[in-house]
Amino acid sequence: MINALMATSGYIKRELKLAPSATFTKADLEKITATNNDTIMQSKGVWMQMFEQAEGDNGKVMKDIAQYMEKLNNDINPDLESRKRIMGDNPDERGGKPYGNNILKAPDASHGTGVAGLIGAVRGNNYGIDGVADNVRIMAIKAVPNGDEYDKDIANAIRYAVDNGAKVINMSFGKKLSPHKDWVDEAFKYAAGKDVLLVQASGNDGQDMDIKPQYPNDIFEDGSSSDAANVICVGASGAKAGDELAASFSNYGKKNVDVFAPGAKVTSIDTDAEFNTADGTSFSSPIVAGVAALILEHYPTLSAKQLKQVILESATPLTGSMTLKPGSKDQKVDFTTLSKAGGIVNAYKALQIASKLKGERK
Repeated sequence: MINALMATSGYIKRELKLAPSATFTKADLEKITATNNDTIMQSKGVWMQMFEQAEGDNGKVMKDIAQYMEKLNNDINPDLESRKRIMGDNPDERGGKPYGNNILKAPDASHGTGVAGLIGAVRGNNYGIDGVADNVRIMAIKAVPNGDEYDKDIANAIRYAVDNGAKVINMSFGKKLSPHKDWVDEAFKYAAGKDVLLVQASGNDGQDMDIKPQYPNDIFEDGSSSDAANVICVGASGAKAGDELAASFSNYGKKNVDVFAPGAKVTSIDTDAEFNTADGTSFSSPIVAGVAALILEHYPTLSAKQLKQVILESATPLTGSMTLKPGSKDQKVDFTTLSKAGGIVNAYKALQIASKLKGERK
């Protein structure tokens, strides 16, 4: 039983008719069937995950609740003037004066720290986790504050990373609207022109991206590409075969998701030398980015196109592996139908395949 803090949002309160001080159970939550209201159903999904993850860890549950309430408050009652007040620029104007700062450690730095740790945490020091890549430099760019993602920032962040020597860019963020998609499309193409690989999280809505797109993506508005050779979109897999091989929250798509990587109950580093275990395609994406960095370490002449080719080809299709379809409680599908590669990233096989290629990087 969890205290009904969510009641203060107005949504669950109306559905369950609870006072702010009341409590509700998982059984109460399962009764909500407002299928015509995406906000309510998204809230239901978050609370279901909290119940499932609780397992006596009340500290983690309360942290999850606090983080979710912060995001929910921003969704319902956003401060539309905060960006102008803090950054001093207009997000709807492409040009303008330079903005930003070099402050990376902030109260909400946990997410980015965990993402970076999966790519390149120091290996073999008998503390915490080992990053996927053992010889990598991280360029940390904070482009997305909590609940406030702008196309202008994403486009500028990609260009900044490319101009400052990045060979692989991890993008553990996403949203459902893109009012200036052409700016981001041009940044994607700019990265392609500089032979830079973009690795992005597919999103955590349990939806088919072939039907409901997530942004940013490589379905360009000018029709020039629907499958860029330098972009990999990553879904989240679970820890073992069976019903949970595909994470219940992961987005998927035979056309628009390229490969899966571990994303359920993933442990990484946290701020101040702590550790955190969490779910999300945000953590699947850097695992793939880490594999790309590992390949480049040994075979630095491979192009971004070849890196994508190697990663997808090495993810052996898991034909016949039946899993619950993300977002469904009872519909099982063949895992191969959920992504283009039909499998889970495999660093060892990727290195084997890469060793046989002649590099095309200019």
